[in-house]
Amino acid sequence: MNIAENIISIKKKLPEKVRLVAVSKIKPNEDILEAYNAGHKIFGENKVQDLVGKYEQLPKDIEWHFIGHPQTNKVKYIAPFIGLIHGVDSIKLLKIINKEARKNNRKIRCLLQFHIAEEKT
Repeated sequence: MNIAENIISIKKKLPEKVRLVAVSKIKPNEDILEAYNAGHKIFGENKVQDLVGKYEQLPKDIEWHFIGHPQTNKVKYIAPFIGLIHGVDSIKLLKIINKEARKNNRKIRCLLQFHIAEEKT
């Protein structure tokens, strides 16, 4: 099964309100375009440099997600276009994201990470 067939097959099985994020890290732009041409437009990356490069080279209607914890000094590079940041684990990072969002006249959605377990690990 090729990428396009796989994306279509997975999306058919998902409930209507569930959104699929195709993790495109380490994948070449050709693979992303195959999924895109099959109608998928939400992709996730975990390295700022790779994400910026793909954003610059691929269609602008892709919704990009940053998966994981971005370094505070790199948020400014993704703030102009990022759709969602997964893994915000500190108020400091949240404040920096908010500051960079304001600079770009945007609101950046975030998923917050909380430590709720009893053990330290």
